[in-house]
Amino acid sequence: MKKIFLLHLLLVLVFSSFAQEVTEVKENQSEEKAVRTVVESLFDGMRAGDSTMVRNCFHKGASMQTAFTDKKGEPRLDTGTVDGFCEAVGTPHDQVWDERIWSYDIKIDGLMASVWTEYSFYIGDRKSHCGVNAFLMFKSKDGWKILNIMDTRTREGCR
Repeated sequence: MKKIFLLHLLLVLVFSSFAQEVTEVKENQSEEKAVRTVVESLFDGMRAGDSTMVRNCFHKGASMQTAFTDKKGEPRLDTGTVDGFCEAVGTPHDQVWDERIWSYDIKIDGLMASVWTEYSFYIGDRKSHCGVNAFLMFKSKDGWKILNIMDTRTREGCR
């Protein structure tokens, strides 16, 4: 009788532990999907020229930087504003700005997420440049919002 009880107790512990792990994996997948949706909304808004859609992806006070090598071969770090970016997106332009994302690496810990994406940027059908985006995100009461984007830009070795 004791053996049956111990076996039953062991099975309950194993299955409850497994069920908890499955629940945690599902929750994490749901959070990853929510984070990815914000990034996709940013680029959908950019393609559509919709500055309101783009702005809704950002947390108040968010920042943007670009790291690149200038024409003299010197490393540069430029800082832009979300306001300036949204204004540029919303200003009518003849060709679609199309940032194509090739991969996502999403890491989440509680209210913080980081997203690393490889991309190629097209103006209309012409490839302009490529690089990597690094997003830092915060889960606010309104959901996931972008706190910072830092990207690299190059014209060589693009997909």
